[in-house]
Amino acid sequence: MAKRNRGKTISHLPENGRGTCPICERTRIKLLYPYKTETNQTIKVCKNCRPKEK
Repeated sequence: MAKRNRGKTISHLPENGRGTCPICERTRIKLLYPYKTETNQTIKVCKNCRPKEK
């Protein structure tokens, strides 16, 4: 069966969750992963820049 709700979670975000990654500077990429900076701010980064959990 088809999945009817695919992508529904990011459709309410501005520009559907896409933008420029602040770390790697890629444009028009999905910014879905929270990243804590050195100044304890939480920013959204792309999948390639997300912190890998071990």
